[in-house]
Amino acid sequence: MAAAVLALTACSTHAPDERESGTSQPNPAPQGVSPDVKTSGPYPFGTVQQKAPPIENGQVPLIRRITTDKPYVFLTMDDGAVQDPDALKLMQENGTHPVLFLNQKYVKGHEAYFKQILDATGATLGDHTVDHPNLKGKPYEFQRKEICNDADDFQRGLGIRPALFRPPFGNYDQNTLRAAAACGMRASVLWTAAVNDGHVQFQSGDKLKPGDIVLMHFRKTFKEDYTAFVEQARKDGLTPVPLADFLG
Repeated sequence: MAAAVLALTACSTHAPDERESGTSQPNPAPQGVSPDVKTSGPYPFGTVQQKAPPIENGQVPLIRRITTDKPYVFLTMDDGAVQDPDALKLMQENGTHPVLFLNQKYVKGHEAYFKQILDATGATLGDHTVDHPNLKGKPYEFQRKEICNDADDFQRGLGIRPALFRPPFGNYDQNTLRAAAACGMRASVLWTAAVNDGHVQFQSGDKLKPGDIVLMHFRKTFKEDYTAFVEQARKDGLTPVPLADFLG
């Protein structure tokens, strides 16, 4: 995995360092997604615009950004540790339609909070494992249980089974991609920019670019982080649209 991806802070409340460690097994290169459908005019919310690369050799494709000729950017939110009471209002006011990559350990007991966001905002539910471990180098069965049990619990508690997966800390190996496929995921999603402490951090350059996938978290700084993303996207002339429509 490119070092630049891991230089952006992901889930730092759970681990001191986001750099990869563990198995020496090589990571497959993250893929972009080529467009199947070109659109014009207002964004046709909820319609499939592109398809994810196929599952090959029993492994889900790894997606780091979306290839698009449109001014689109994609927001994702991880974990679910802090349930900010204003999150729903902020999302409704700005129409960002994020993917929520959630951990069962944070959702448990707070199902109503996340179900309301999913139902009211057009957000997509994603799988982020049960307990947020560093999966890389772990046995296949351990990884499969973390991913499958998260999806199974969400299906029971939220009435939705996720099909997009994000490995905690962005760390993965071939067993991760195999386990994700076995659990019914269609893609493993990384990121190209992140928001931390009210600041957007870029992999390269000083602005968001079309096709960027942006990472933020349900943290105490949710309002500051969310506002920073919305303002940066507006400044860079980009419209937040549903990632699920581009991994259909």
